[in-house]
Amino acid sequence: MPRINPHTTAHARKLRESQTPAEQKLWSVLCNRQVDGLKFRRQHPIGQFIVDFYCGNSWLVIEVDGGGHLDQEEYDAERTAWLEGQGYRVIRFTNLEILKDLNSVIEIIREHCIL
Repeated sequence: MPRINPHTTAHARKLRESQTPAEQKLWSVLCNRQVDGLKFRRQHPIGQFIVDFYCGNSWLVIEVDGGGHLDQEEYDAERTAWLEGQGYRVIRFTNLEILKDLNSVIEIIREHCIL
């Protein structure tokens, strides 16, 4: 696997410090192997991208889309296509889904991790 650009790594660190409330809520459940003992990373660099959450055991990328993502649907589609082309599986949730129904979000994540 190619080395990650140090600027991307530094940017990922900054993003970890400024998570949205939805990202914080999801991370509070994904951290410390609380979901079926699986290790998740947050704001994880993959290639030129930084994904919101990543489970290496399942090659699963979890993206959390806020209101700003409505303006970047094309970029998100290209990014998802690139990640899937590299063998990753990508699932997306909106901030609202996470904030209103975290249990369902976790169940969907579990289902994708056992595939």
